[in-house]
Amino acid sequence: MKTKTLIIIPAYNEKDNIERVVDNIIENYPEYDYLVVNDGSKDGTGKICREKGYNHITMPLNVGLTDGVAAGMMFAYNHGYDYAVQFDGDGQHDPAYLKDMIEAMEDCDICIGSRFATEKKPFTARMLGSRLISLVIKLTTGKRIKDPTSGMRMFNRRIIKIMATTVDYGPEPDTVAHLIRSGAKVKEVQVKMHERIAGESYLNPIRSMKYMIHMFFSIIVIQWCRKKHKLQEKDGK
Repeated sequence: MKTKTLIIIPAYNEKDNIERVVDNIIENYPEYDYLVVNDGSKDGTGKICREKGYNHITMPLNVGLTDGVAAGMMFAYNHGYDYAVQFDGDGQHDPAYLKDMIEAMEDCDICIGSRFATEKKPFTARMLGSRLISLVIKLTTGKRIKDPTSGMRMFNRRIIKIMATTVDYGPEPDTVAHLIRSGAKVKEVQVKMHERIAGESYLNPIRSMKYMIHMFFSIIVIQWCRKKHKLQEKDGK
């Protein structure tokens, strides 16, 4: 049975990348729908979306990744999509891997496009935070996630509903850890990610350090205070 899949593309100041990302989907992967969530960009990203006629919504101001993705999830839920995938607007993610991820979704709730599903994670300073997050997820859930910081994550309809209707369910490792404790099944599919060609990443060294500290605290402390969702039985609703 054919499934409906929505690619959610949060975009903040991605005018140098957004055309390449969206045109690639339109021209080479028309079997998937897409939605650009223009997060109050100030650089002309919204203007490009309007002039090119892209499927998009524009937030009135910069609300951040969590609320931007939530808006996309609400759209996916309201329009009856079976799967929704978080997809970076900087060109790092490759839609060629979506087919493999959809196949993996047959028996899981969340599929992560992982750089390290079958390849070894390098011992570098850049990967230290990823290794530590993997460790705390393993300690708190019993599940090993090899690439917890990958932003390429696919969700089925029941997870879409949770993320669309629950406040502050960000598309981050702490939410994945919480959903695992609620009974969600997670798989990883090997992917390769491209380097950013243009623009600047939001995560500079200082912000990366703050991000890691926040993730550790959230996974170890905050997530235990959240209400668990009953995900043991698949109802698809």
